Amino acid sequence: MDLGILEAAARACLDDATYDYVAGGAGDEITATENVTAWRSMRLRPHVLHDVSAVSTATTVLGCPVSSPVLVAPTAMHGLFCPDGELATARAAVGHGTVLALSTVASTALEEIASAVPDVLRWMQLYVQKDHRISQALCARAQAAGYGAIVLTVDSPVLSKRVRNERNAFNVPPGMRLPNLVPLDHDGSDLDLYSLVGAYEPALTFDDIAMVREWAGGLPIVVKGVLRGDDAARCVDAGASAIVVSNHGGRQLDTVVATAHALTDVVAGVDGRCEVYVDGGIRTGADVLKALALGARAVLVGRSVVWGLAIDGEAGARAVLDELAADLARAMAFCGVTSPTAIPRDLVAL
Repeated sequence: MDLGILEAAARACLDDATYDYVAGGAGDEITATENVTAWRSMRLRPHVLHDVSAVSTATTVLGCPVSSPVLVAPTAMHGLFCPDGELATARAAVGHGTVLALSTVASTALEEIASAVPDVLRWMQLYVQKDHRISQALCARAQAAGYGAIVLTVDSPVLSKRVRNERNAFNVPPGMRLPNLVPLDHDGSDLDLYSLVGAYEPALTFDDIAMVREWAGGLPIVVKGVLRGDDAARCVDAGASAIVVSNHGGRQLDTVVATAHALTDVVAGVDGRCEVYVDGGIRTGADVLKALALGARAVLVGRSVVWGLAIDGEAGARAVLDELAADLARAMAFCGVTSPTAIPRDLVAL
């Protein structure tokens, strides 16, 4: 599956405003573009004459077995792309055997996911609100519904400028519910995405990681949106169980460093004290291999899963995950490695 072709096919299924909402980035979209090109610019130096007759992509994240190190990133409003929304995504994640990180801005309630797709390995993404009672309640809901971790997103203290959204006057479609962000009984009328995002807490600090962990009853806290090793070290000091190297797909501050280029600094910063994941621009199995060689435990993919949803719902999203894992297995074999946990750093020529 060529993910470039996949995106073009998805675009044909979507109206311009919806496509631009997902495809677009902040500012001039320099970072959104460089997220992709940074992985492509890295070159592999394969080992040869290793026995690769039995290659497995299976690994673990936070101690949970997954069939591949390809996880589903938290992305908003899957109901824009498929009638079943996040339920289809959850079923795709179960079929592939991986983690679904459910967005705070999902169009499906976290409890509905847990009830309808109980076998899905599920993490709950969190934007801390200025009204901490809302976020505290969301963490309690996630714990009660069997979510295995809280993905605390920390790179969204203010509204970003996204030119495409402004041009299209994009907003939450009438009737779409956001049941993890607003009361469960809200009917979906008069929801303004920018007012909701504007209610995110701009005063969040490292000290608040412990607060979120307490809200979540001790669930692991995965801190998402880190691009610096020193910040990553402070997150671990404050109680983070894992770090996601992420620039929000280039959707927050334009011209920040591509995640491929930030990864090694973050890995060095945590110094083995926690797992490190990375998202942004992952399009091929070779990209996944490079990320693992540079120290990531796993990658998260967002836009590609959404393109699959738009084309063929659950089956489309599952096909994206399966193809990335199959492509990873091929790349591993060509490079002389048989397990994601045995990928050496020297495979990547920086």
